[in-house]
Amino acid sequence: MKLWEKGAYLVNGKLSETGANSADGAKKTMAYSILQKHNTSGDESKLKIKFDKITSHDITYVGIIQTARASGLERFPIPYVLTNCHNSLCAVGGTINEDDHMFGLTCAQKYGGIYVPPHQAVIHQFAREMLAECGAMILGSDSHTRYGALGTMAIGEGGGELAKQLLNKTYDVAYPGVVAVYMTGTPAAGVGPQDVALAIIKAVFDNGYVKNKVMEFIGPGVANLSADFRIGIDVMTTETTCLSSIWETDSKVEEWYAIHGRPQAYKEIKPQEGAYYDGAIEIDLSEIRPMIAMPFHPSCAYTIEEVNKNLMDILDETEKRAKVSFGDKVSFSLKNKVINGKLYVDQGVIAGCAGGGYENICAAADILKGKDTGNGKFLLNVYPASMPVYKALMENGAFSALIDAGAIVKTAFCGPCFGAGDTPANGAFSIRHSTRNFPNREGSKIQNGQLSSVALMDARSIAATAANKGFLTAATDFDANFSNKKYFFDKTIYENRVYDSKGVAHPEVEIQFGPNIKDWPEQKALGENLLVKIVSEIHDPVTTTDELIPSGETSSFRSNPLGLAEFTLSRKDPAYVGRAKAVRDLSDEVKAEIKAAIAVLAKKDAGLAKLAESAQTGSSIFAVKPGDGSAREQAASCQRVLGASANIANEYATKRYRSNLINWGMLPFIYKDGDKNLPFSNDDYVFLPGVKKMIQEKLPSIKAYAIKKNGTVNEFELSVGDLTDDERKIILAGCLINFYRG
Repeated sequence: MKLWEKGAYLVNGKLSETGANSADGAKKTMAYSILQKHNTSGDESKLKIKFDKITSHDITYVGIIQTARASGLERFPIPYVLTNCHNSLCAVGGTINEDDHMFGLTCAQKYGGIYVPPHQAVIHQFAREMLAECGAMILGSDSHTRYGALGTMAIGEGGGELAKQLLNKTYDVAYPGVVAVYMTGTPAAGVGPQDVALAIIKAVFDNGYVKNKVMEFIGPGVANLSADFRIGIDVMTTETTCLSSIWETDSKVEEWYAIHGRPQAYKEIKPQEGAYYDGAIEIDLSEIRPMIAMPFHPSCAYTIEEVNKNLMDILDETEKRAKVSFGDKVSFSLKNKVINGKLYVDQGVIAGCAGGGYENICAAADILKGKDTGNGKFLLNVYPASMPVYKALMENGAFSALIDAGAIVKTAFCGPCFGAGDTPANGAFSIRHSTRNFPNREGSKIQNGQLSSVALMDARSIAATAANKGFLTAATDFDANFSNKKYFFDKTIYENRVYDSKGVAHPEVEIQFGPNIKDWPEQKALGENLLVKIVSEIHDPVTTTDELIPSGETSSFRSNPLGLAEFTLSRKDPAYVGRAKAVRDLSDEVKAEIKAAIAVLAKKDAGLAKLAESAQTGSSIFAVKPGDGSAREQAASCQRVLGASANIANEYATKRYRSNLINWGMLPFIYKDGDKNLPFSNDDYVFLPGVKKMIQEKLPSIKAYAIKKNGTVNEFELSVGDLTDDERKIILAGCLINFYRG
């Protein structure tokens, strides 16, 4: 794999360092054509996108619709699909989850949407099967909203961005860079899409090569991949931190649409001759080998062969990464999994939008046919991504092979991917064809001493490991006969169970609420001056949204802003909630601290102290690079309902997390001088005089004053980066809801 240091042109179907004109060439990419088709701004560099369709699942759509309702929603202006693939286990949390589902169904009826009942399909599989169209754009409230392999540019964002689309507003973003992913060669037998995806993520994550850019997949190697294989790579592009993806389309994609009964959704999409890219990734698919992403990130990837050859060294590296995530809270090691020099795995899972595709499960069944997983600790669970896929696998014999081998076949569910399903035993090690292996994604509760871990692998190598009774094995080590069974899609499953309003709203329908469904609490507009207390200080290289607001069992509270907020940073900094609430509620202790801080400030500048006396108060966290991973807006909104006014970071891991902060009225401050020798510490106060003026007048930075407990005051600079006019208005108003209320 090669990363180009400079831009690249597409000349006669090959990448070239030279071309006619980069400015003209940049307009010849597939991304440019699709983005400008959906741009309503009239400015090619500052996009205001209106999407064709939007989609959400059952831990996001309640908050989105509640936000839109509070802002004046009357009907869904574009197709909006509400799927139910996350909070599917309706025994968890009493009636909470099914209450959310009934809220979703009645809202689809009232406002004119589409409702997919639990266990029918995971969000992205339904979108592929029923929503994707070549040249279209889809916005989803899940970070893995990626349908580029089907010619659809899709973006995953926080709920506020979907609420904007429901209110006929736009998705505002600067025109992104576009990076070519140029493919040659053909994958070896036993190599699957997850192997290719992990190799790409390993190459580009740490260096930010495609951060907030569009990945455009081209080259002769694309034609050597089936549509399902392309989909499996595409969905994992989220883990590179790119903005979106798009692939050239061909007869295989045309056939995919025909199989799914929507031939009219297909059209050929290709870059034009002379297209210019801001960078390029060259991949020879024939060189890719089965991969494993060790805990605790998809970028911690190695070939399985490398792990087996250098096992103890790689386990040492994994332990060092655990120290970064957990500190001294727990002792993490996988060395007890080494038996006779081989790595033993306790569990395998093939599931969700990445692993649950038809071809992945067929390949796993081919490898396991005639074999068995044994009667020891090792367990293999398989979740097809939709009921149509389930039915096809049932009819073609794949399920029989899997069940005969000892696998457990389950229905469409995202739980194993986000920590709400197949939680292994304490100390266990799970291999999964799913999207993420962040800490806690498998259900660990560090604060209770419960810890297990996940590695990511392709379904083929998971099946090979299962056939080897749990000892880590690459699929290329098995001489399997891959049957390549043809897929038959049965749309009557959806016709019989999915509620489709066909865009017709029924305003007379009463929305069905549950006792856990609560309105968003009121938020104050931004004050002239701001005094914030630093209530958490995080120095990890990257902080994920899972660490900001845990997934898993907390998902049942996503419809209850105050209830969910109690879990904020609970697995990273359990003291955060108490500290933040004390500031929000102005406890006697906090009042005394503020009085003392102002007295310290008065010694430096009486005028500043006078301003601080009447300043708006709030809290803030500091993190080096927060927001990697999920698009969930609750990573920001939970801080907000606990009284947060800002985040301070060296940089933000993703656009979507920064957008979530803005949509909840929080200032996305950037401190440029790293995290060593910070001018403030946890429990210090930071005074920001003239912060409202900074936002109103588009000032590049603001002078901030850290008031230390030792009686000193440190002066330093903070900026907020580029903000659109609407983003400034949202921050000034206090949140998106206030902005739309007027």
